[in-house]
Amino acid sequence: MHGVYSSLKAVHRDALKICNRGHGRVLLEGSTGYDPATFDALRNLFQGETDIKARYTAGLHSAHIVKTKLKE
Repeated sequence: MHGVYSSLKAVHRDALKICNRGHGRVLLEGSTGYDPATFDALRNLFQGETDIKARYTAGLHSAHIVKTKLKE
């Protein structure tokens, strides 16, 4: 699934829905390694950065999130 979001809360909510299908906990993989998937962790990872990727993962399920600037 691909989507464009303007709200970071909506991205976090949908990524959790995609990944939270098993019994394991959802983790957020960023440039600092793996952290628990919380909204605050995602916000801090993306704050002040552009062209950065994050991945929510839990077992076999994962969601990739990319923050970039829109180009005309």
